[in-house]
Order: sequence, then C-alpha cells, then structure tokens
Amino acid sequence: MAITLPSPASPLKIGTRGSPLALAQAYETRRRLCAAFDLPEAAFEIIVIKTTGDKILDRPLKEIGGKGLFTREIEDDMLSGAIDIAVHSMKDMPTLQPEGLTLDTYLPREDVRDAFVSPHHARLADMPAGASVGTSSLRRRAQLLHFRPDLNVVEFRGNVQTRLKKLENKVADCTFLAMAGLRRLDMAHVAKSAIETTEMLPAVAQGAIGIERRIDDMRAAEMLGAIHDTPTGQRLAAERAFLAALDGSCETPIAGLAELDGTSLRLRGEVLRPDGSDRIGDDVTGTIEDGAEMGRAMAAKLLAEAGPGFFDWRT
Repeated sequence: MAITLPSPASPLKIGTRGSPLALAQAYETRRRLCAAFDLPEAAFEIIVIKTTGDKILDRPLKEIGGKGLFTREIEDDMLSGAIDIAVHSMKDMPTLQPEGLTLDTYLPREDVRDAFVSPHHARLADMPAGASVGTSSLRRRAQLLHFRPDLNVVEFRGNVQTRLKKLENKVADCTFLAMAGLRRLDMAHVAKSAIETTEMLPAVAQGAIGIERRIDDMRAAEMLGAIHDTPTGQRLAAERAFLAALDGSCETPIAGLAELDGTSLRLRGEVLRPDGSDRIGDDVTGTIEDGAEMGRAMAAKLLAEAGPGFFDWRT
C-alpha cells in the first residue's frame, strides 16, 4: 500500500532541540526528505523542544542525570503524537530507546575529529603548563589529563556559541568542539586545528545524525528509509554495541571509532579513569557483519583489563 505523503496542509512534524546546531541538523533532515520525495519545505514542520539538558547549564551532566537529559522531553512528545520524528546528535543518545520508539536512520557521517579552539594558541601542544581548558565532556577531560596532567580543566557547558563566548570572556584558554558541528554551522574556520583520532579518539557516534520514530509509524519508516546512510549505520552498530556493553554514560570516559575499508571494519576503543591516570585501549579488524559482536567483545576485554573501580572518581 502506498503511503500518504505529508503536505503543507498536513505536514510531517520534526522535533529537535533549539540550538543553532540542532536546528541545522533538522534542516538537513528536511532537505534530504524534500529531495527524496520531491516535496516542498512546507510539507514539514520543525518543532523546537527545550530539554532539561538545555535548561540546566551550571552543573555537570553527571550530576543531573546524563545523556537522557537531551532526549526525554523530545521522546515524550513523539510518544504522545505531538511530533512524528526526532533529529538527534548521536553522541548524545542513550543506547536504549523508550518502549515504542526506534532509532534506525542515520545521515551520512561528518568529520569525526575533535577541534582545538583557542584565541591565542594554534595547537594543544602549544598550551603552557597551568593553562585552563574548558570542557564538560568526561572523555575529553580524561584524555587531556592523561597526556597533559599539567593543565587545569574547568567546567564548560553550553552550545557552540555559548562556549565560544566563554572563551572570549577568558573563562578558559582553550576548549574542544566537534569538527562535525562546526562544519554543519559553516564555522570550520573557528578550529585552530583538528585533532587526529590517533591523538584523541572521538566519542562514540561523534559526527553522526540519527532520526528517531515510533516503531508502528510505517509512513515515517518508509520515508526515513529513503535517506538512511548504510555505511554510517554499519559503523554505529559496532560503536554503540561497544558503548552499550560498557554501560556507557556521561559518567564514564569512553571513546570509540569504527571505520570501513571495503568489506572490513576496523574498531578502536578505549576507556580511561576519570582523572586521566590510566587508559586502556584496543584495536581490532573484522567483517562488517560482525561489527556489533566486535564491539561487545572489545568491551568485555577492556572491562576485564580495567577491573573493579576503574571508573570511580579519585579524591
């Protein structure tokens, strides 16, 4: 049976957070759907939803509930029927979705690297001992302190524009942003340098946009299937299986990256103590079809090597 496509009179409702980056990702999703089905922009309505994570900016995420703070209100609106689909930054997404929802559509992945941003320094290596680095990411904090324990880390939450303003106000001497976000905002020039993944392995799913829907919404399923990027899905299957098996959250410093080469998939992963004092990593290659199992096996190996208490905060 043919689906009934949305129209200006009955638009498909796209839910999103309200930051400039979140809106850019929603616009990209709308643009791809318009092209795939030859529809006008008016056939889609973008609905901004403010999440708890957007409202509370003065406390670390680990103190107020972790990743779900950026999705809960959006998912509640989708379950109630207030929106039809939701556009997310995949690195913010929990590995499990609420009952009745599924996350099975990904747009082509952007640059996965972290960007080094500073008004006065060109590279992280140029930072003098005692300089302050602003970040709210436990992964970035732990990676930084592992290699540069001489630097001082300060809490630095907010969207891209907020964090750049904090740099301007000298809250910190430098910060890290995702290259993908800067590119999507046409702000790649803000990065003084991109940090190679051999130096700083990115967050799981960094650079990827995911689109969530109700499991029983066949119209949304068919429409989203037309814009799904299979290679991105294959990479994230391995990365998110790794994260899920580690029970990853905003309280655990975890990094992971899957890359494709023909029919092969290479997966790199690492876990760190929150204070950066220890790091355990692995690097494996296998078939694309085995990606999720590779992720689970790597997680089990790293957990066994880490032992009890590895993720505990030291005082």
